[in-house]
Amino acid sequence: MTHILAIDQGTTSSRAIVYDSDAVPVFSVQKPFTQYYPNDGWVEHDPEEIWSGVLECVQKCLAHTPDIAAIGITNQRETCVVWERSTGKPIYNAIVWQDRRTADMCAKLKDAGHESVVSEKTGLLLDPYFSGAKIAWILDNIKGARARAENGELAFGTIDTFLIWRLTGGAAHVTDATNASRTSLYNIETGAWDDALLSLFNVPRALLPEVLDCAADFGVTSKEVLGAEIPITGVAGDQQAAAIGQGCFAVGDIKSTYGTGCFVLLNTGTDKITSTNRLLTTVAYRLDGVSHYALEGSIFVAGAAVQWLRDEMGLIKSASDTEAMVRDMSSNNGVYLVPAFTGLGAPHWDPNARGGIFGITRDTGPKDFVRAALESVCYQTHDLLAAMAADGAIPNSLKVDGGMAANNWTMQFLADILDIPVNRPANMETTALGAALLAGHQCGLYGDVRKFESKTDKQFTPDMADAERKDLLAGWDKAVGRVLG
Repeated sequence: MTHILAIDQGTTSSRAIVYDSDAVPVFSVQKPFTQYYPNDGWVEHDPEEIWSGVLECVQKCLAHTPDIAAIGITNQRETCVVWERSTGKPIYNAIVWQDRRTADMCAKLKDAGHESVVSEKTGLLLDPYFSGAKIAWILDNIKGARARAENGELAFGTIDTFLIWRLTGGAAHVTDATNASRTSLYNIETGAWDDALLSLFNVPRALLPEVLDCAADFGVTSKEVLGAEIPITGVAGDQQAAAIGQGCFAVGDIKSTYGTGCFVLLNTGTDKITSTNRLLTTVAYRLDGVSHYALEGSIFVAGAAVQWLRDEMGLIKSASDTEAMVRDMSSNNGVYLVPAFTGLGAPHWDPNARGGIFGITRDTGPKDFVRAALESVCYQTHDLLAAMAADGAIPNSLKVDGGMAANNWTMQFLADILDIPVNRPANMETTALGAALLAGHQCGLYGDVRKFESKTDKQFTPDMADAERKDLLAGWDKAVGRVLG
């Protein structure tokens, strides 16, 4: 067996990628799925649609490359599912990480003075972004769910856990430390589910999966499901997997992934650093029982702004159109888009903020909207790095990946606004690569995952006058101020 299969279950699509013995991708399949918006600020997925799409991708990969040594899984992190243990059937749609329905619950807990305890134990803030409040909402709003959960009839999982349950035919109810660390229920200091947090969010312990290292034995696929018994040996949440795929194993290594959202992770090693600027402290990875930590900044809307231009506004036919549209523009013409479609993430953490477009005149056209969307991602990244700098972490360069990183104009504007070099890897599918490296490490096909070094394909260096940068950022700050809830 000389290949690894990585499942990358993202926010808007699922994919499966086959890697050879040198961790080089040789085959891939991708399947988009439906986004549901049943109420203002609500975002849901159909778990069955996710499962069928993942299964289809995996089966096509196995048909192409049957000699799979192990499977690695990476996933959209805080999205959660509750299902029946007896049937594996979800009792409600998956509530997506972007969903803001629990904003009032989180605000009440915060007003009652609980955020400091939550932050101390989990490294997180009291925000609907995280899974704990979502679980409580399902138990309180689906008839009979809480009683069934307390009786041990139901199971909770982030998407990795749900997929592992299905792949193993219900034999394994497990997750890894990175996904557990995003629930608001897991103590990142003790490395275990925390009774005080379970009580605070009113989540029964019987619902929860076992927490393992990122490289571990998560179970074996069922022959009835896949037609073969293949070990699942690597799991990490998508942003941590991307950091692993980027080779961010040294203290100070920093990466930014531009997918549906944007997430910046800074490796702080075995030291758990608490931010004073509303960044998150999270588990970067756990190997051999030792947790390594990261400071993280979370942006809810990055590539999703481009999807909005395409799907709701009809201004572009594909994401690749954007670069050509803005390449010859000499300025943004004073137009700013603040894409707070589901609130604002770090460093503002305002679930009640909503999006706005400012500076529109009679001359404003589609190109201005497109450029404003691209610029907004760069400005938000600047806000995150400014918060990290205030915490004493000042990067001298930034590793990037994800779909938007393919846009040369955006990456150059990013380097200009950040005033540091931006390095794009040769293989931008670093999220799936991280899952593959973990799985290959555990099954013995690859060496020590911590020795992996990401190869830079292109470096973007700053080429903007300080005065112009300051003016652009001042305009952005003014626009953000207008949308804060």
